[in-house]
Order: sequence, then C-alpha cells, then structure tokens
Amino acid sequence: MNRSFTGTLCTFALPAVLALSVAGAARAQGLSSGDINTGYFGNVAIKGYDPVAYFTMGKATPGDPAISAEWLGAEWYFANTRDRDLFVADPIAYAPQYGGHCADGMAYVDTAVTINIDPTAWSVIDGKLYLSYDPGSAKDLAEGDGLIGKADTNWLTYKAASPEN
Repeated sequence: MNRSFTGTLCTFALPAVLALSVAGAARAQGLSSGDINTGYFGNVAIKGYDPVAYFTMGKATPGDPAISAEWLGAEWYFANTRDRDLFVADPIAYAPQYGGHCADGMAYVDTAVTINIDPTAWSVIDGKLYLSYDPGSAKDLAEGDGLIGKADTNWLTYKAASPEN
C-alpha cells in the first residue's frame, strides 16, 4: 500500500472511528437519542446555553443559534466556534449529566424526570456538569450527602423504564 492511499484511507476512516467511539461513550453514560432535555418546545438542548462555557468560562453563557452542532438528536448552541469544536470532539466531557434533566430532581424521583431546568442553576462536580431547577437545588446537589449517587441510580431506573429501552 503506498503512502498516499494510506493517508487517504486514514482521512476517511478516522472520522468513522471517532464517531463510533463517541457513540460508545454516550451509551456508556446511559444516553441515547431522545434522552436530551430540550424542554417543552423546539429541539434545543439546555435552553440554548453553551455546555462548554460552564467549564471554559466558569459561567452560564447563552449560545448563538448560528454556532451549533447536532448530537443525540438535539441541537446544541455555543458562544463561539472554539466551544463548538471542543464539544464536537468530546461531547461526553461537556454534556450535562442525565441528559440535561434536573440533577437534584433525579436524586429524589426514580420514575419521572423534571424537564424544567434553569441553565443558570448549575454545578460542576468532579469534572461533570449538573443542571438544576433553581439555584437552591444546585446548592443542595453540591452539598448533599450522596445525592449524586442517588441521582445516578435513579437515572438507570428511569432509563430502564423508558419506552425506548
């Protein structure tokens, strides 16, 4: 095999391998198409806020509809192209836990999901983004004894009861 053919093969194979590994990571997190919280209307994740900005800017930042990407059946908005590119390269690193559903609510309810979140009520705990219904819920989650463990367990119960599974 000559070098130019190998290079061409890698050019086409690498995106496919990357897509499969990202899809595998989403499944490992218990996420699949339709799990992303897009609210009551539209198909925009986390009410149009930039998921990467929580990590890079340390604050909730509205995204720009002109700078978007599709992942797991939802549109994600970003404040800039750098954040979009970071997300596309590794969405699991930046996507909120539980598909963007209220993390505090997930800790208390194992069969239903609160879809109302306030994107300005958030926590990054152990490198993971958690969104909540309100600032008090975000604080409870961050300070709560074992709430994340309960939420993780309840997410699995919720997923098992989901009609898609």
